[in-house]
Amino acid sequence: MTMLARAGSIAFAGILLFAGPAAAQPAKSACTSASTAQGTQTLRCPTAITIVAESGAKFELRDRNRDGQVDSVELSNKALLLEVPKKPGRVRFEVMTPQAIAAVRGTKWTVDAEGAKTSVFVVDGRVRVARAAGRGSVVLGAGEGVDVEPSGELIIKRWPPARVAALMARLGQ
Repeated sequence: MTMLARAGSIAFAGILLFAGPAAAQPAKSACTSASTAQGTQTLRCPTAITIVAESGAKFELRDRNRDGQVDSVELSNKALLLEVPKKPGRVRFEVMTPQAIAAVRGTKWTVDAEGAKTSVFVVDGRVRVARAAGRGSVVLGAGEGVDVEPSGELIIKRWPPARVAALMARLGQ
């Protein structure tokens, strides 16, 4: 999370949301936050979007179309587990990292930004992953992942159970 988030706040479309375990949410924020014993943080938004952030994750929630609802996340470090239900007419939800953009209309997936690599894994549904620089994209299905690095091909792989389990454990799952 951002420096402010570590101090108990999350940046959301220019509005500060308090995310500490005992802090109240401003009514305008629309998302509620809860911390777990593992150090993860779970954000639940009224549009049924759920975001689980790994302890120490650096990210910012965004409202690109300014309708008061979270519709994207900028992630710069560590991992997020996201669940975005499919709803007719909803704008595509995106997670942006320095290396990649992962976009969906409804699914459950993880995005892990570490150094010069972003890894995306799909738990359920389908996710389109593109390079942030716009050179190439792939569509992942359930059980598939891709590692996005500054160069090289985007190769879809079925992740081994040990890799999935290690990532999910970091997210308290």
